[in-house]
Amino acid sequence: MNVLIIEDEKPAARRLGRMLSELQVEVATMLHSVEESILWFKQNPHPELIFLDIQLSDGLSFEIFDAVHVKSAVIFTTAYDEYALQAFKLNSIDYLLKPIDDEDLEKAVKKYRDFAPKKDKISIDFEDIKKLLVNPLEREYKKRFTARVGQHLKIINADEVECFYSENKGTYAATTDGRNYLLDTTLENLEDEISPKTFFRVSRKFYVNIDHIKDIVSYTNSRLQIKLKTYKEQDVIVSRERVKDFKFWLE
Repeated sequence: MNVLIIEDEKPAARRLGRMLSELQVEVATMLHSVEESILWFKQNPHPELIFLDIQLSDGLSFEIFDAVHVKSAVIFTTAYDEYALQAFKLNSIDYLLKPIDDEDLEKAVKKYRDFAPKKDKISIDFEDIKKLLVNPLEREYKKRFTARVGQHLKIINADEVECFYSENKGTYAATTDGRNYLLDTTLENLEDEISPKTFFRVSRKFYVNIDHIKDIVSYTNSRLQIKLKTYKEQDVIVSRERVKDFKFWLE
């Protein structure tokens, strides 16, 4: 099976690649933007299957289909469910909401394999799409974390965390009481553990909690600076490539 991943978050792309390898699916190529993908499709044979994130750093991936006649089957991967109907109109096999569940991914791959011999009849189950639109998939996310403080374990509620950040190879939770707690995890692992409705990764170093944003101001090089209610130890900057997605997330 010739598989392509298009995903602007490189850690997420690598994670998906690892999950697919466990299903004996080899990823041939990874792309990270609309512009890069359009150029690649014009210069290369199209793969059998694409795992496609909808919101890329330079626009929606639907723009790829406007520029190129894509011959591949598509499994959409996204943190948002509002694009399901639009995805249905394309060569869709399935529509997976992030963070992607192992079981859901395995079912999607199986669905493709079942359809593969009949490529001219590839389609998505419209009843599944209607259920997705009416009852968006609710996932369980971590409501609390633990951190070691001396000989004690501190329980930290997720809604008390203003931001998660990395520093000196450690991952910390900055809380509303002005404390910073070292966690036994990484920002990459947090991607699957915290709600994308509440937390957004504004840069390689920071996830911020929308409920604790005090102010947002313009910063150099078309970036944004976030002022949190308590955390002031470092400047929290939205990286330029994340500004567009961040504004969309805020709304």
